[in-house]
Amino acid sequence: MDPRIFLLALATFATGTAENIVIGILPDVAAGLGVSLGLAGQLTAVFSLTFALAAPAALVLTRRMERKTILALALALFIASNLVAALSPGIAVLFAARVAMAAASATVCLVATMLAVELAGPDRRGRAIGLIFMGISGSMVLGVPAGMLVSGLFGWRGVFVALALLAVLILAVCQLYLPASGGRPRDVAGYRRHVGSLRLVSGQLVSILMIGGHFVLFAYLAPYAVDAVGFDADQLVPIFVAFGVAGVSGGYLGGWLTDVVTPRTAILVVPLAYLAVLLAIPAASSMPMAFLGLMMVWACISWMISPVVQSFLISAGPETAEAGVSLNLSAMHVGVALGTAIGGLALERGSTAALPWTGAVLAALAVVASLAAAWRAADKPRRPVIEV
Repeated sequence: MDPRIFLLALATFATGTAENIVIGILPDVAAGLGVSLGLAGQLTAVFSLTFALAAPAALVLTRRMERKTILALALALFIASNLVAALSPGIAVLFAARVAMAAASATVCLVATMLAVELAGPDRRGRAIGLIFMGISGSMVLGVPAGMLVSGLFGWRGVFVALALLAVLILAVCQLYLPASGGRPRDVAGYRRHVGSLRLVSGQLVSILMIGGHFVLFAYLAPYAVDAVGFDADQLVPIFVAFGVAGVSGGYLGGWLTDVVTPRTAILVVPLAYLAVLLAIPAASSMPMAFLGLMMVWACISWMISPVVQSFLISAGPETAEAGVSLNLSAMHVGVALGTAIGGLALERGSTAALPWTGAVLAALAVVASLAAAWRAADKPRRPVIEV
């Protein structure tokens, strides 16, 4: 694997960390700016919403620029927005900084994915995308505790300074080692062609529904582990660490699977395997250790889906590959919002025991969408997707 792909994964790790890092330092931010916890909590929501909107917009606005330049500009915006966040005198400025931070993060994730595909070549395309998603999933696992550690040492403003410094280092190394590429104009009409394809739209729905089914339970995993399984509250940290490690491995395994069995087969297998594991969780909930093992399998499969779907979108629609990847980054965040909202309703109107079954409904719909995506869709011969 080209070592520069690991550099791109590090870029997605750094920028992805910004999304959830406020979660761990929320009380400090709220106290420092003199606002309520509820208002400070919206700093994460505005990031996610901006990310979902910015991913497709970035492709349109930068359609005549080459990718290395786009990556450099996005990292520069990320650095500047984090410094603004560190110096913000009030919540309004911090909200504005979070919007810019999210736009930069979405652009980095999109460009890093396409550059990784180009550097890896067609035979290792899935694994390259998997490495990028290891960076994204790693940011969710390691970013929050790392932010809490930095905040404890240097205060919450020091967290944003640390992110800016990490991005400066990544930008410098990218400028030295990444090749210029993708200088041709991008076809904005690719969005219309992409959403006009039932097969490709079905692939996007697989992401939305499976990630939605995942977050129905994952967003409320702490109360489920305590109330339904019987873990003590002080055992939750190692549980989430185990979950996170399994999730990071899933990012790479999903990409590896598409290289081994083809994206069309993978998009059929992964949602079905995920549904089976999710349905088994209620039975394992009476046995804490069995639940912990099954939960790690569940986490691994859940993170496999993003590289699987993106590999499928590139393989099934190479002429709309960039549009497909950018829309899929948005689809992921739509799935997070959908699952969190539905899980909240299930918890309010039922109990924690209802969460896996509710998530399984969305996962079953993801299986249906995967069948629609793969129906009569022969895998295209492997060839480079990106011209340089």
